[in-house]
Amino acid sequence: MSAYQLEPSVNPVPMDPRACESGWSAGMDADLAGIADRLLTRLRSLGSVAVAFSGGVDSTLVLAAALRALPADRVLAAIADSPSLARMELVAAREIAAGLGAELAEVPVAELDVPGYRANAGDRCYFCKHTVLTAISDLAVERGIAHVATGTHADDRRAVHRPGLRAARELLVVEPLADVGLGKRDVRLLAAAWSLPVADKPATPCLASRIAVGVPVSIGRLGLVERAEITVRVLLAGVDVRPRDLRVRLLGDGFRVDLDRSALAALEARPGLAANVLAALGDLGLIGPGHVQAYRSPALAPSPQRDARGRCPE
Repeated sequence: MSAYQLEPSVNPVPMDPRACESGWSAGMDADLAGIADRLLTRLRSLGSVAVAFSGGVDSTLVLAAALRALPADRVLAAIADSPSLARMELVAAREIAAGLGAELAEVPVAELDVPGYRANAGDRCYFCKHTVLTAISDLAVERGIAHVATGTHADDRRAVHRPGLRAARELLVVEPLADVGLGKRDVRLLAAAWSLPVADKPATPCLASRIAVGVPVSIGRLGLVERAEITVRVLLAGVDVRPRDLRVRLLGDGFRVDLDRSALAALEARPGLAANVLAALGDLGLIGPGHVQAYRSPALAPSPQRDARGRCPE
């Protein structure tokens, strides 16, 4: 069972990011070793860094690289703690940081105090990132750390709609993965080569990403999404179905459960299971008609201009 699905408290294998410092690239092919060298050189040039950390593969790779490139006392992992962060993800992030031997600061943030964030008018991610990165930047200044870095990669920079990247630019946040040309495939390959336990972890965006554009974000809706996704996972686990990708989306006029194709096929093969899932969500407090469909990755999702129920990319 994945540590990032039903049992986030399963400890990852402890890692020493400085192990075999002189031969850390042994066994890598030349291209991957070159990618790693570029990333480490970029991190080394920063002198000290606070990594905006989520426990996902992108920010974990940046953190692991920073710990290889810099003394441990010049590296800080900082995770923004707010109602939009699922508690399961916070537990997992703590375990990943501990496994890497990184200091983790949990930074309280209050996105819900920001009118633009609550309004959810299509640029919510800008207000979220600006709030989060400002808080981490303030912490970095207090700690005497020169830079804040995110896990933004080269593919993110090519995306059509990434309002959060504008906030990062405004705050002069560095993007080491993108700076040296690493895309998502490179990130996963290098994470696997470094034996990071999140190398194949699926994207896990914030809970607010499940709320359709135009539907205001509230602490009640965020909590409802979190409880709904836990409910679906528990129900499906009871019949030995364990989704890799799961989203419960609040659409304003109803709700939708998105499942990866393997999990969806397993659900459809069990008569009555979909109806039971939707009924359980109704009992939980989700209102309006509900349905289940296949999860689509960001690359396959409609562009924001054509999506009447648009959302920030995941």
